[in-house]
Amino acid sequence: MIRTVVTPESQTVSIDVPQSYVGKKIEVLLYAVDELIEKEPRRTGNAASFKGIFSEAEAIQFHQYLKQARND
Repeated sequence: MIRTVVTPESQTVSIDVPQSYVGKKIEVLLYAVDELIEKEPRRTGNAASFKGIFSEAEAIQFHQYLKQARND
């Protein structure tokens, strides 16, 4: 993979494709870096962060489903 940032001096930008990429599908993206909206990465692996997302009835139903799935 090749990634680079350029500042164009006109409306035309040319690229040289490496020989190893010839005949392959490649993806070319064009966007202004200052227009990017960065999001915080999702936190995973912390069970406490999921506390309260199920109602009590949904939690019981989900627990029963998991119990049955483990028995199968």
